[in-house]
Amino acid sequence: LKIDGLKIVLTYENGALETAATRGDGRVGEDVTGNIRTIESIPLKLGKTISIIAEGEIWMSKAVFNKLNRERKKRGEEPFANPRNIAAGSLRQLDPAVTSTRRLDSFIYDIASLDPRSDLKGSQGLTFDTQEEELKLLQQLGFKVNPHFKRFEDIEGVIKYWKLWEEQKEKEDYLVDGIVVKVNEKKFQDALGYTGKAPRFGIAFKFPAEQVTTVLNDITLQIGRTGVLTPVAILEPVSVAGSTVSRATLHNEDEIKRKDIRIGDTIVIQKAGDVIPEVVRVVEEMRTGKERVFKFPTRFPLCGGDGRIKRFSGQAAYRCVARNSYEQQRRKLEHFVSRRVFDIDGLGPKIINQLMDREIISNFDDIFTIKSGDLETLEHFGEKSIGNLLEAIEKARTVSLRRFIASLSIPQVGEETAGDLAQYFGTSKRFAEATLSELIKLEGVGPVVARSIIDWFADQENKKLFARLLKQVHIQPVQSRALDGLSLAGKSFVLTGALENMSREGAKEKIRELGGEVHGSVSKNTSYVVAGRDPGEKFGKARELGIKVLSEKEFSLMLG
Repeated sequence: LKIDGLKIVLTYENGALETAATRGDGRVGEDVTGNIRTIESIPLKLGKTISIIAEGEIWMSKAVFNKLNRERKKRGEEPFANPRNIAAGSLRQLDPAVTSTRRLDSFIYDIASLDPRSDLKGSQGLTFDTQEEELKLLQQLGFKVNPHFKRFEDIEGVIKYWKLWEEQKEKEDYLVDGIVVKVNEKKFQDALGYTGKAPRFGIAFKFPAEQVTTVLNDITLQIGRTGVLTPVAILEPVSVAGSTVSRATLHNEDEIKRKDIRIGDTIVIQKAGDVIPEVVRVVEEMRTGKERVFKFPTRFPLCGGDGRIKRFSGQAAYRCVARNSYEQQRRKLEHFVSRRVFDIDGLGPKIINQLMDREIISNFDDIFTIKSGDLETLEHFGEKSIGNLLEAIEKARTVSLRRFIASLSIPQVGEETAGDLAQYFGTSKRFAEATLSELIKLEGVGPVVARSIIDWFADQENKKLFARLLKQVHIQPVQSRALDGLSLAGKSFVLTGALENMSREGAKEKIRELGGEVHGSVSKNTSYVVAGRDPGEKFGKARELGIKVLSEKEFSLMLG
């Protein structure tokens, strides 16, 4: 079964657990050895004195997840989104004592490496000439293995098994989002080999996203860090894909009109990639005539200033006219500390709110000047939690140029574009001194993004912030990669729409592993646009420019 959890890599030397690491962001895994030792199903010593690297999945049971959320609700705290997210967060905790209270579990499914000096064949007949035997060996060594693995002689049996688990997946106390099919014989696995890090002898077949109906009670607006206003559906709470959903994104005004979504409608929702709730369609036959059409206001108080909002020519989104409202700054700070940027563990939205309310922080660089005394007055902060947060802040001072650029919340500059800019300029100084003509020439940038960067640095307050921030952090040098021989070397990709069989981050990781580049916008230099379900404006742009559009199936075949 394909478990919706967090991948873990376990290294054992002479039968004893040495290190444990997550897969990380596709570049470097995080060391979580201390926390892994608190998980009962992970053996600290194996049944045999051998040296191996084993891989598996860390997960949280639905029962534990629901219990944690009931406790959080009693304390007036926001519930966790889903078991996978809380499992990942628990494993990355700075304090192993916290991890131990989360009662995480595991399934191990692969021996990635085995010390050739380990004489398994001469040790009580322990062999693994097949995938099936490898799983049984893992069990004998003391690992917990999912009991539902099964061998089939033909593809019809595999299809029946997939259909069986699609129907009964909810019966298990852990999230199952598909099945993994592998060639059984190891000699054939070796012959087929790998492409990048992905095996050619195995493939995951995910289940379709679960869809449920509920009522759309209202539509509100949410401000992003760049002042973009996103309409959000307020729903009658409903359980979907293992968690209770009460909100869903509606993206923008055009999307609301295209789907003819009205307040009071009965709607079908699902979790895109089983993570983000989205509205699939309206159940029109359930309409009573009392439903109301939503209209964007002309002013929104949280925008600051006089509250005016505006939809700029050629853009789908409305934006606040005022640039630096309290709400926007709060969102920028949340983005700055988030996992994919500075990754400051323990500094979440509620702590940021308290720090802003007490005027301890107001901008990015203030985070690195936080002292122990600043935290003593905050709710739920004791000596240990203060120490953990200060340690996390100190650790975050060392950052890649890609993450540093992404942290600045420059309009139009997302993670992919930040990576392109980092790779080209190499240093923060060169990036800050870039000219408009230089930026426009860059793949994945173009005139709109280039102008946005120039305008950001033209603002004297931004320039001062940039200089202050450089005094607080250490930016790692950009390392170039050897791309010779990689199948996607020299190719650039843009992703649009929801992918069914892999996450967007997983797709980006695969492209980069094979030497390709991922960009956030389509240009005449784009090699391919990968179109998933419900593709956006990038799909139309690709057609307009004559760029090759790949379906998810074609993309998977290209990856090998």
